[in-house]
Amino acid sequence: MRRTISVVLALSLAGSLGAQAPPPADQRQDTTLNLSAYAELLRSDVRTLKVAIITEVMGFTEAEDRAFWPVYREYDLDMSRLTDERMRLIRDYAAEYGTLTDPGAASLASRALDLETRRNALTASCYERVKTALSPRTALRFLQVEHQLQLLIDLQIAAALPVAPAGKDAR
Repeated sequence: MRRTISVVLALSLAGSLGAQAPPPADQRQDTTLNLSAYAELLRSDVRTLKVAIITEVMGFTEAEDRAFWPVYREYDLDMSRLTDERMRLIRDYAAEYGTLTDPGAASLASRALDLETRRNALTASCYERVKTALSPRTALRFLQVEHQLQLLIDLQIAAALPVAPAGKDAR
């Protein structure tokens, strides 16, 4: 039962997935606004669903619950700061999409990779804290659930973003 509820919640989190074609030039402004609104909506809905899924899948005892949630709340606060940066990156990408240059693409890619590195470091730090507060096995279970949820979120965001346009010299 616990697994079924988690799968249903996770699937509702994922929503409908599918690649999108680049927007026409006259829709660039709308795209920027839509992506910003989408990111804000995704962020607010995800927090509630993540807590419900983690609670359901982990099945903490009262003592585990008291040890885990303060660690998670701190992690979630730090992750929300990274999410703010990611939303700025998405807005910048949408704004530059129609006029993207090679230096602009390199800058966006560098920022995205740096953000991903910091996100992984934060998750690793949270894993260590959960492992210390509870147990390695419980920390691994949390790491798996968190990773699966992040993959769903990442896939949903990626599906909403058009692939970078090819350059004039592209083959």
